[in-house]
Amino acid sequence: MRALDAVARMNLSPEGPSLETEISEQLSVERPTPALDPSATGPKFTRGSILGHTLVMTGTGAIGALSIFLVDFLSLLYVSWLGRTDLKAAVGFATQVLLYPVAINIGLTIAVTAAVSRALGAGDRPGARRLATSGLLHVAVLSAIVALVALAFASPLLHLLGARGDTFDIARLYLFITLPANVPFALGMALSGLLRAAGDARRAMYVTLAGALVTAVVDPVLIFGLGLGINGAAISTVIARLVFLAVGWHGASTIHQMVERQRPSAALRDTMLLMSVALPAIMTNLATPVGNGYALHVYARFGDSAVAASAMIDRVVYVAFAVVFALTGAVGPIIGQNLGARRFDRVMETLTSCFLVTALYALATWAILALGWPLIAALFQATSDTADYLAFFCKFGVSAWLFIGLLFVANAAFNNLGCPMLSTLFNWGRATLGTIPFVTWGAAVGGVQGGQLGVAAGAAVFGTAALLTAYSVVGRITSRSRSNAE
Repeated sequence: MRALDAVARMNLSPEGPSLETEISEQLSVERPTPALDPSATGPKFTRGSILGHTLVMTGTGAIGALSIFLVDFLSLLYVSWLGRTDLKAAVGFATQVLLYPVAINIGLTIAVTAAVSRALGAGDRPGARRLATSGLLHVAVLSAIVALVALAFASPLLHLLGARGDTFDIARLYLFITLPANVPFALGMALSGLLRAAGDARRAMYVTLAGALVTAVVDPVLIFGLGLGINGAAISTVIARLVFLAVGWHGASTIHQMVERQRPSAALRDTMLLMSVALPAIMTNLATPVGNGYALHVYARFGDSAVAASAMIDRVVYVAFAVVFALTGAVGPIIGQNLGARRFDRVMETLTSCFLVTALYALATWAILALGWPLIAALFQATSDTADYLAFFCKFGVSAWLFIGLLFVANAAFNNLGCPMLSTLFNWGRATLGTIPFVTWGAAVGGVQGGQLGVAAGAAVFGTAALLTAYSVVGRITSRSRSNAE
């Protein structure tokens, strides 16, 4: 999902005088200048149709993203068939807590993917192997620390979100089972990112697809066959994450030989480079669960039916918009390679293609959900109130994802173009100024439905602003490159 890139110490403002200079310096340090018309043996994304690369990477990536989201979708679906609203609400609360470690994992994956794709674009394969290995070591250590911290604060976070009584107890046990598997999950994500950086979208897809297939088979066996209920769903999630790791390791290490033996001391030398990308990316990605967490806290005041509806909506949205998540993952390696090869015209073309595909897909998905919500409500055996909340979202609230998708693409561009703090600024802007006042006022006036409209309004403001800023940044980098050439 969201393959981004960054350069350390970047000016927060797109108008800052150091923006293009720092990018130019990064591109010119100790690397040959590639020809403007790369040969057929050049990096994959620096030649051929940009739209074609975008669609191929997005298509295969969508299957991988869909596979990840289907793991959670199927788990909630099977739990829904147990016929208890409190169980669905518990999964909703637990999932919200799990989003924080996942956001950090995404940031780490972004760092590894971006650094390796930039090195491959510059023709430095030994450097790419070194960075890939260093990145995996950092991911392993940091994801373990994150899991321990999340376990320690699981109960306070659940209380803060509004979980109470049996719902709280069920959600806490779910977290205690699944959180230790954060390490293999993070490594599997990073390995999938390495495969995308190498242009092997097919094997990157296999990583997550394998986990989804395992979940589809193991979940019903554990939940219904062995009578483990919601705990069976948690155990199935752990098994799926182990499968992510195994398949990813085979593709990145055995097939592409992107991992080498390396001492921890050698990995430490890459810490500053990786963290200069990872830390802004982590901060950027943490904004989404913070904003969602506040919205869930507001919805929890309306009871378990509202929380259950929120859990269903999250699953449906991630599955329905898997293409958008995959597209933002595809844009990173494409921009990264072309930036490394100084193909600024192709960088601009990539941005336009991604925005266009995102907008068209979001509109089509909105229409499908608006018509198909009764089927979704029946599938999850939603109660009357829960079905009402779901229906309103599918008809009106889903409009938020048109603008969230544009924001995701812009964030991918910002980070790959050396502006990670712009991504952080826009994401946190939407999660705070674009969420808290809008959701609070909307829920006060119109209940859960009002809160959903508030989310859409805030997304529209920040998504549009991010799109315009992305074009401005790319245009100025291109202008500076031409001036330097003259």
